Formats: sequence, structure tokens, C-alpha cells
Amino acid sequence: MERYVIKGGTPLVGEVEISGAKNAALGILAASIMTDETVTIDNIPDVSDINALLQAIEGIGAYVERVDAHTVKINGSGIHDFSLDYEYIKKIRASYYLLGALLGKYKKAEVPLPGGCNIGTRPIDQHLKGFRALGADVRIEYGSISAEASRLEGTHLYFDVVSVGATINVMMAATMAEGTTIMENAAKEPHIVDLANFLNSMGANIKGAGTDVIRIKGVPRLHRAEYTVIPDQIEAGTFMFAAAATKGDVTVKNVIPKHLEAISSKLMEMGCQVEESDDAVRVYCKNKLRNTHIKTLPYPGFPTDMQPQISVVLSLANGTSIVTESIFENRFKYVDELARMGARIKVESNTAIITGVDRLSGAIVSSPDLRAGAALVIAGLAAEGFSVVEDIVYIKRGYERFDEKLRGLGAEIRQVTTDKEIRKFQLMSEAV
Repeated sequence: MERYVIKGGTPLVGEVEISGAKNAALGILAASIMTDETVTIDNIPDVSDINALLQAIEGIGAYVERVDAHTVKINGSGIHDFSLDYEYIKKIRASYYLLGALLGKYKKAEVPLPGGCNIGTRPIDQHLKGFRALGADVRIEYGSISAEASRLEGTHLYFDVVSVGATINVMMAATMAEGTTIMENAAKEPHIVDLANFLNSMGANIKGAGTDVIRIKGVPRLHRAEYTVIPDQIEAGTFMFAAAATKGDVTVKNVIPKHLEAISSKLMEMGCQVEESDDAVRVYCKNKLRNTHIKTLPYPGFPTDMQPQISVVLSLANGTSIVTESIFENRFKYVDELARMGARIKVESNTAIITGVDRLSGAIVSSPDLRAGAALVIAGLAAEGFSVVEDIVYIKRGYERFDEKLRGLGAEIRQVTTDKEIRKFQLMSEAV
């Protein structure tokens, strides 16, 4: 089993380069099959989720060339299978974006019901509502979603709830529908905007992405494009909170500071210094942090994907903080692991009440999901003594070279597979 072993107590100091946004790249890679011409996508992160989706795209007949770790060429002209194998979807939930892409281009698709991190139910009813509104016949049977239409027609659609996945999926399908589609109560996340920009670079006609009303004039075909994915706001935020937890001084580079405003404002509220430049944010924290209250909300609110990370930092702040999770009902699974390190957190329904402690202590903990895993690494970096974070396969789904980047900031962290390697790391660290 792959694990991280960490010796905590060292402030993180230095600069770290942020990779491309995983969530943006997933939608863009799915959309790349909607043309028969070759698409080149740059700044994709080299993480397991991306690799799994590329395998899924190749599995249905598209040509995929990995130019280097962060660049890929895709040509969808050879697609011959409109039914995705369950082996792909169980690895990565975002494979269901191929449903909207295939339906838009070929007017037919079949995708198994998705899996992914177990952080709560993520219903697909809004996806299906959108496809049906465009004129598709949608059925769920034998564990799969199938959608088919003789033609897709533009429609006026109001989402009952804000859904990033539904906004992405329906946007792709509507791109090649006949007439105009208006999507109201659409998600506004940066990766929605990035996907719209990518589709527009291929000849789509999408306006309003980044607002809650998106207008799409359908086009009969899309063409080749070269595109660079935006930086990952969640990876950036993770390093910003790691700086806060360890009382460090970290500059995160290759970011869009506006995408980080909800994170930066909370850090300043807690007593950290935050300095922004054109494409970088510096975070440094020297004094005891103050408590604050958080409620996760759709963008531009505080992101649910940053909730576990800020909870670790609040565990070390003065006073009592309240964290309310309004997106996923099962996102506090890491709390029991954090309690093993000395954190004082009480969960009631969708709310965590966090009473700050002076210090955390090292322990063996297990990652329950992607972001919680990263949060437990932050806890290990801030704690006294040695920590072992298990099940880091979750972390590798969304963080590229996570341990390597942390070592670049002075962290004592290693990826190991055996108890012998852990003991060797401990002995070497104690000898220094």
C-alpha cells in the first residue's frame, strides 16, 4: 500500500508551481472528442483521474497521443463505440461527461452510473432533465444511462439546483443542438468558463459562462483547436492552507488570484498575510490564528473542495469555529482521523464545531477521499512527531507530485510502501 510518512513541525517556505486544473481538464478532454479534427490540450495535470479519462476516451475509439506529461493530442474521428465500459466509470466519476459529448456529436450515448469519491450523493437528475429538454430519450436500465435522439433542439432550461456536472454535460450536448439553448441557474465555477472558452475555440457559440444564465447557439460541427487549461484553484488553496497550518511563508505561482478570493479572504480573516500579484499569491502566517466560520457554497462562495483543508487549520486556531457543509452531506469522514491527531471537532448533521488546540500530534491516519487526504497531509506537516497517511491513491487522483512539491518547500515527507521504509525515514529524520 502506498503511504506518505511525514515528520511535522517544519514551516513551509518557498515557491510552488501550481498544475493545470483537474476539474477543468476533465470537461475539456471529454469535449475534445466532439470534432473529427485533432485537438491539442496543454497544461493538463499528470494525475490518475486524467489518465483514467484518457484511457476511457481511447477505449471508445478516439486517437490519443500523450505528447508529454502535460500535453495531449486527441482526434475523435475514429470513435466507433458510444457505450462506455464500467471499468472506466468506476475509476473516475467524470467519465460521465462523455455522455454529453457523445450525445451532442453523435446523438447517442450510453454510460454506466458513476462512482468516484464517497463524499455524499451526487444525483444526476439535472443532467437527465437537461438531455430530455433537448429532445433526447433518456433511460436508466441495467446500471447504465442511455440517451438517444434523432435530433437535438435548443431549449429554455432552468436547473432546479446549481450543478457543476449538469451544467457541463448539458452545455456540451447543446453546443451541437439545432437552435438556441438558454440554461438558467447554471453553475459559475472557473472550470465552467474554461470549458466554454475551449468549446468556443473549436467554433461553438456560447455566451454567459461564469454567470447563472448561459446562452448557446447550436452549430453543426466543431473544428481543431489548441488550448491551455487554467491553473488549479483547489491545489493552490491546499498549499495556501498548508502555509497557514505550518506558520510558513509560501508563494503559489501560476494561479489566477481572482479564483482564490474566497480562500484568501478567509486566510486574512484568520490573521494570515496574503499578497497578490498578477499570477501568484503569497501567504505567510507567524502569529496564532484566529477562529472563523465557514459555509461551503457554489462559486464564488467558499469551495466544498477546500472544506477539509481549512478545518485542519481551524483545529490549530484560537477559539471555536463553525464549518457548515452545504454541498455534500458526507464530507466530514476525515474528522475521526483528525481526532486521532488531537483535534477537537464535534460533528452535528452538516456542521462541524471546531475548538482550536495548541498542537496536533503525529498519528497513523487513512485518507477517506481526495481532499480529505490532502487535509490529513497538512495536519501531518503541522503536527509534532511522525505521521503516516494511508490510502494516498485518493490524493493522487487530484494532486500532481504532491510530496515532491512539498519537499521543495522544506517539508519532510516521503512516499513509502513498506513498514521498513517508514522506520528508515524515521531514523534518518531523527539523525539530522
